[in-house]
Amino acid sequence: METIPAPGPEPAERKPGRVKPPREARARAKPLIKSTGIRFAVTYAVVFGLSAFTLAFSLWYSTVGLLQRQVEFAILNDATALNEHYQIGGLPSLINAIHGRLTDSGDSDGIYLLLDPLGNHIIGNLDQWPQGLNQINTWYELPVTRKGVRSVSLLRAYTLSGGEQLLIGRDVSARAQLRNVMRDALLWALGLMILLGLLGAVLIRSMFRRMIRDISTTTRAIALGDLTRRIPKHGDGDEFDELAEIINDMLERISRLMDGVRQVSNAIAHDLRTPITRARTRLEDAALHAHTEEDLQSAIERAMLDLDGVVGVFEALLRIAEIEAGSRRAAFAPIDLAPMLHDIDELYRAVAEERGLILDTKIDSPLPLLGDRELVQQAVANLLDNALKFSASGTTIGFTARMEESLIEISIADSGPGISDEDRNRATERFFRAESARSTAGSGLGLALVAAVAQLHNGTLRLANNNPGLRAIITLPARRG
Repeated sequence: METIPAPGPEPAERKPGRVKPPREARARAKPLIKSTGIRFAVTYAVVFGLSAFTLAFSLWYSTVGLLQRQVEFAILNDATALNEHYQIGGLPSLINAIHGRLTDSGDSDGIYLLLDPLGNHIIGNLDQWPQGLNQINTWYELPVTRKGVRSVSLLRAYTLSGGEQLLIGRDVSARAQLRNVMRDALLWALGLMILLGLLGAVLIRSMFRRMIRDISTTTRAIALGDLTRRIPKHGDGDEFDELAEIINDMLERISRLMDGVRQVSNAIAHDLRTPITRARTRLEDAALHAHTEEDLQSAIERAMLDLDGVVGVFEALLRIAEIEAGSRRAAFAPIDLAPMLHDIDELYRAVAEERGLILDTKIDSPLPLLGDRELVQQAVANLLDNALKFSASGTTIGFTARMEESLIEISIADSGPGISDEDRNRATERFFRAESARSTAGSGLGLALVAAVAQLHNGTLRLANNNPGLRAIITLPARRG
């Protein structure tokens, strides 16, 4: 069959105009877009929709697509067989083959139409050539009337060598019905997806509003001065409870820091008032009663000693703040603690002998560390100072340093009065002094500095009972390699 002219140009497609939503609708939609719950719900709906689309496409491809390919394959095989009949026996053999197919009760979906070169009907179960079938060797899915019944068929036309026109097809009404059923099912699934998306939006938004409301209520109360308020946990063990626990831990730490600030302020006012008042009294007394230059010079020197103690306290506070800020990490370098600890042992052994104490030292070697030599030296010296200060004459002070796995452990143990379990938890607070240390000289900043140095080196300071006395243990991570 010769090529039939293509149909005329299609009418221009009308582009629908964009209709802007009313201003009130945009105003209502803006807060929803800003809602975190709505954004999560939209994300959930998009993921759910993509999953549903993937499933629907897979189902479509495995059913309708498979049926389509099976029908096309059957038509192509039928066309090949009929062409063989035509090549072998000519037109009569082709007519007999088509007649056999039309009378075969097992093939009720077959569609055949054979026209002569003039377009006259030769044989087939169609009365006329289907409208819209214009191309040769092209697939068409068109409505046809067969035996008075209108149905949808998949068709393909061929031109034979003698000029005859052969049309072969299959009735695909069942496939069209299946496609309609699947289309309706997909529409219902789309509606269900929209419903589930809306339901998910409501649930997620309510969960977020509940959590945010608890956080807002708690933080508002804290902003008004109630530092005891905490975010309630609902006991579900979910991420919201985990977030509430983290925020509550943060609030606990803030509360402890605030208490520490108040205690430091009170301690500064209490501990520094005495030396400052004493220095002022001495200077005032010297101004009123000093009769010689020597008396005035002696009073000034004693006042300067008191003020030097005050300056020392502030320098210790600034040093602790500098250590806690982490600025000293820039000076970290690979060092071996063993030689430094031996130097400290040599220095304090002489002091211990003067006070009638025994310094029992065991230092392993090497002790590699990445850190600040000066700070570690000062921390160890502070612990030895405390041990010497609180130990009675004739007792032993243990000074050990060893490598255990990947940790360096420096331990200093004395046989003094020790620290009670209650005070031990607060011993590293600034200006804290236990009852047993009230009568001894000091500012209560030594252990706070040691703890800050250990924390700067990613280590810990642990205080334990030595029965009797106190054992202070600094644990630092050893340098690798």
